[in-house]
Amino acid sequence: MFLFLFGYSIIFLLSFISKRKHLLATLLSLEGLMLMLFALLYLYSFSLSSNGNFPLVFLTLTACEGALGLSLLVSLVRTHGGDQFSSLNSLQC
Repeated sequence: MFLFLFGYSIIFLLSFISKRKHLLATLLSLEGLMLMLFALLYLYSFSLSSNGNFPLVFLTLTACEGALGLSLLVSLVRTHGGDQFSSLNSLQC
């Protein structure tokens, strides 16, 4: 089970690194990566029978990160007309 989740984490990490054209694709791959890390932390914390509060704190911080990313995406679309990173450079011809 750990290898399955670790494999998906690597896939989401590579997707996060390679998606540099649109902000929405980058945010989606980042959310997938955080979900896989949450699942790994959840399984790891209960396999050691330790305190299970840390995965819940991690999930709360991930939700805050998602809300912040979504608000940045909305403000970027409103000001620049799209979610492409090429539209952010105002000095480009």
